[in-house]
Parts: sequence; structure tokens; C-alpha cells
Amino acid sequence: MKIAENTVVGLTYELKVSKEADEIESAPFSVEVRDTEDPFYFLFGASDLPAKFEELLIGKERGEDFSFIVPVAEAYGEIDEDLIVTLPKSQFSGENGFNPEMLEEGNFLPLMDEDGYPMQAKILKDMGEDVLLDFNHPLVGFDLHFEGNIEEVREATEDELAHGHVHGAHGAHDEE
Repeated sequence: MKIAENTVVGLTYELKVSKEADEIESAPFSVEVRDTEDPFYFLFGASDLPAKFEELLIGKERGEDFSFIVPVAEAYGEIDEDLIVTLPKSQFSGENGFNPEMLEEGNFLPLMDEDGYPMQAKILKDMGEDVLLDFNHPLVGFDLHFEGNIEEVREATEDELAHGHVHGAHGAHDEE
């Protein structure tokens, strides 16, 4: 079976990222590995990954290797300065489930948007009473280098199609 709309795809891959700065391309460095112990499963058309990623997988079959680069413009784009905001530390109190160690520079804060969806913000700077947070996607500004293998391609169940994501043991768990 080939990867197409309404299929569930299981992949193993290594994701490396690189950034161009002043015409100098940084060497790609690894940011995520999904191996055969914990493949990445997604419902095609609903992976939360850039559309270009899915487009480059169309027509591939189980057992096939893949290797491609999704450039910044087709990945998560450039940094949006509007998503860098200052918030009072008082919003991140113990009553709200936060502790002081969570507010260290460089950490990612697990947050919810107004609709209750999980999101995260990186703490750029501790400014005393306030913290400077970056709500951009962590991979914004990077070219994404994917290299991997197609582990499984199957038809999505009606339930999966109705809910827009994969159910059960296949890829529904995160160990983070």
C-alpha cells in the first residue's frame, strides 16, 4: 500500500536541523530520533508536521527509505517577533502548577491556549518580576533534514478518520 490520503503511516527517522546565517550554513545537528522502539505514527493529512513533509512522502511504501530537506519557508518559517512576549512571573505561581525551577532561562513551559490546547513557550530571559517568553515553534528559522524509513502504511479506521488522529498502541504515546 502506498502513502496517500486516509492512510496511517508509521515512520522511523532522524531529524536534523540547520540554519543559514549571513550566507553561512550551519552543520545540521540532530534534534529528534524516532527508532523502531518508538516509531512516529500519524494520520496522513493530519500530522501537525509541515505540509511539505507529507507531500514528500506521498506514494512511498513500507520498507522504503527517505531523505529530504524541508526548507525554512516550507517548514515553520522565520521567527515572528509578535510571538515574543513579556509576562509577569506571578502568572506562573505554585497555585497554577508551576515551580521556580520551571522558570529558568532556556526551559520550555508547558502551557494551554485559550481553547485548552497544549502549547509551549521557551523562556528567553528572567527579568526579575517578569519573564521574556518565545511562543514561536522551537524549529522556527531552521531547515529540516529528515532521513528515515517507512515502517508501516495501512488504511485508517473510520474512528481514526472521524477523530483526525491515530488511536491505540500505535504512536499514541509520548515518553517525554
